[in-house]
Amino acid sequence: MTSVDGDNQHPLRETARLAVDAAGGAGLRDALHEPGAWLRAGKLVAFPTETVYGLGANALDEEAVRAVFAAKRRPSFNPLIVHVDSLARAGDVVRAIPETAYRLAAAFWPGPLTMVLPRSAAVPDVVTGGLDTVGVRAPSHPVARALISAAGVPIAAPSANLFTQVSPTTAQHVLDHLDGRIDAVVDGGATDVGIESTVVAVEGDGPLVLLRDGGISREELQQHGFEVAAPAGDEDAGAARRSPGRIARHYAPGLPLIEVARGRDGALKLPAAAQSFALLARGDARGAEGASTTEVLPTDVAGFTSGLYAAMHRFAASDCEVVYVEALPERPEWRAVADRLRRAGLGR
Repeated sequence: MTSVDGDNQHPLRETARLAVDAAGGAGLRDALHEPGAWLRAGKLVAFPTETVYGLGANALDEEAVRAVFAAKRRPSFNPLIVHVDSLARAGDVVRAIPETAYRLAAAFWPGPLTMVLPRSAAVPDVVTGGLDTVGVRAPSHPVARALISAAGVPIAAPSANLFTQVSPTTAQHVLDHLDGRIDAVVDGGATDVGIESTVVAVEGDGPLVLLRDGGISREELQQHGFEVAAPAGDEDAGAARRSPGRIARHYAPGLPLIEVARGRDGALKLPAAAQSFALLARGDARGAEGASTTEVLPTDVAGFTSGLYAAMHRFAASDCEVVYVEALPERPEWRAVADRLRRAGLGR
């Protein structure tokens, strides 16, 4: 087995692609019987959640979890989120569930919210970066839920991509990164939310500590009566952390990202254009004639977020020198998207 650190060559294997109908209803679990058995046996299976595609392993199998780190070239200090189908099943991986966690689950599970709770002794250190806490969530995607049920074990699953690169929102994105490095990918179509889950630390009866912005906004948490502490800054490289997604450089397409604004006439104002440039805009692309790759996403935050990573994958595959990104509205609901673009390199 290769080390979980560094850029070691991972042993190649044939990656199976299994297409399933996300609307398959009760038949989904039967369709996922084989990949569920693969997970129990320690194999790596990528699958869709409502946020992004995850790279799954049996969370209680240390060797399988180490294989996830090796396949992704992910450093060992970055913990994994464990996926379960209910708060009751979270008891397999956490040793205490405070009342606040029950209230959060009632409001937001299944859905894009991860709770960081005290881990049980059954969870290998490699899952948590050696910390005494573990992140758990119950995804709402029907394929994810059916796969967890078919596997019969909690599934540790980071995003199914190479470390620091753009998270996958389709099965093809997974294969573009990990073909030959994992055992299988379950193709359930494109994801809906489009960015990772919100992560909160639940510390007894105290306020929630927001560790990562995501599919559930801080304002939504507050509207349900939860007090939310201000998030801490980015952690030092190499330091153990309670949540993934807190490294300064992450979700990156490998191209410079430069913010541009619109003029009074509504047209985008670009700097002296690179020889080959791409554009990420909201609503329309007026003023950006000549872009070799243009992605125009919806003006609403949900529509923009859903298409963001797919656009970034297309930019990464292009021959562009730079990506011009239209400035986002400075409103709270855009906070998670702004976070992803900042970590991808916007503003540097």
